[in-house]
Amino acid sequence: MTTFVDRVELHIAAGNGGHGCASVHREKFKPLGGPDGGNGGRGGDVVLTVDPDVTTLLEYHHGPHRKATNGKPGAGGHRTGADGQDLVLPVPDGTVVLDRQGNVLADLVGPGTTFVAGRGGRGGLGNAALASARRKAPGFALLGEPGEARDIVLELKTVADVALVGYPSAGKSSLISVLSAAKPKIADYPFTTLVPNLGVVTAGSTVYTVADVPGLIPGASEGKGLGLEFLRHVERCSVLVHVLDCATLESDRDPAADLDVIEAELAAYGGLQDRPRLVVLNKTDVPDGQDLADIVRPDLEARGYRVFDVSAVSRKGLKELSFALASLVAEARAAAPREEATRIVIRPQAVDDAGFTVTREADGMFRVRGEKPERWVRQTDFNNDEAVGYLADRLNRLGVEDELLKAGAREGDGVAIGPEDNAVVFDWEPSMAAGAEMLGRRGEDHRLDPLRPAAQRRRDREAERDEAQRAYEGFDPFD
Repeated sequence: MTTFVDRVELHIAAGNGGHGCASVHREKFKPLGGPDGGNGGRGGDVVLTVDPDVTTLLEYHHGPHRKATNGKPGAGGHRTGADGQDLVLPVPDGTVVLDRQGNVLADLVGPGTTFVAGRGGRGGLGNAALASARRKAPGFALLGEPGEARDIVLELKTVADVALVGYPSAGKSSLISVLSAAKPKIADYPFTTLVPNLGVVTAGSTVYTVADVPGLIPGASEGKGLGLEFLRHVERCSVLVHVLDCATLESDRDPAADLDVIEAELAAYGGLQDRPRLVVLNKTDVPDGQDLADIVRPDLEARGYRVFDVSAVSRKGLKELSFALASLVAEARAAAPREEATRIVIRPQAVDDAGFTVTREADGMFRVRGEKPERWVRQTDFNNDEAVGYLADRLNRLGVEDELLKAGAREGDGVAIGPEDNAVVFDWEPSMAAGAEMLGRRGEDHRLDPLRPAAQRRRDREAERDEAQRAYEGFDPFD
């Protein structure tokens, strides 16, 4: 049964925004109390947060589909819908968030670090919020926006100061068990360690962590053995320690050859050339092991390595090794760039930025892209003519009609608002600009406008009377 997972693909969906409400206040002896529809609630976000108590991504391996709650719709009486609850997903320290193309979205290091992986949709405005001097009683409301849905990849890269690397059964688990209080599984067969083990070591005033990385073999960087699965856990370490087996039972191996193989795999993986290295000749408590260590030490020192003879059984050389590692870790921490105070960068919108673009595609289609037009389309109920008129009015005020004319759009040309996989397509009419203003007056109720000039009211009554007279004159009872 799987007990450790350090890479998962997660399918997340933020909550949808609640729809706005179209409602008219009704009260005894007050039939036209005006619009009172409330706004919809915001959809919940999907948030990743670093939890020190979480050490694996196993939970998401078994449940990769996660969704936040939706916002509630608005209601009459100016009642706003409740916001959806954010879905907080705890992840281990050192989790890297990537998209499906492999682009890094976030690097979550440090307890409490958070990343909003999916943003909830905005709630739609109710007709009370849409009322204006021109539109006294809107008969429509805006729809809530859908929440952001995406597929992300979570990769766990162990956060440790020192990484112990070497062949299977080289004694890495035994070494970390005597250097720290960690209690990994130890046995005399290859690939005993199937998960990275962490231990905390104190040497003088320096406290650092050591990671026991599962055994590497030739071809590990290409996917052989367990190496490819766990080489990523070496990336964050400041110091690499080669643990070489001086008591191996395999006749075709020796410590120097093992070092060459592991270095070749690290070089093939890449990005680790600048890490300081130490060499540990392990199992020197065995008589033949000490003899082999004495033979290979001059060659390793000639290559520029610091070499330590140690034994996890007799505790030989452990104190010297722990203090040498503490010195290297302290140097790496001192050389690390200090975190600067957070600066807020303000990037104002350019004065000539219209907030949208109009492009003509190869098939003759005109495509409108922009945050506002696309959001407005998502919020429009196309079954409501008044809502469609409101959308046309907004697009006209934004300047979309003018840009389409400049781009060469003609009557009957196809216009798409939004991306290719999710766009609203319609046949454009040049008269839409004028029609938008007419549609923008929908929802007005002259009975709610007592300040309208008397002359205008008189002209309206005369126009209604003339229209009724023309209808009467054209009526033939014997037809």
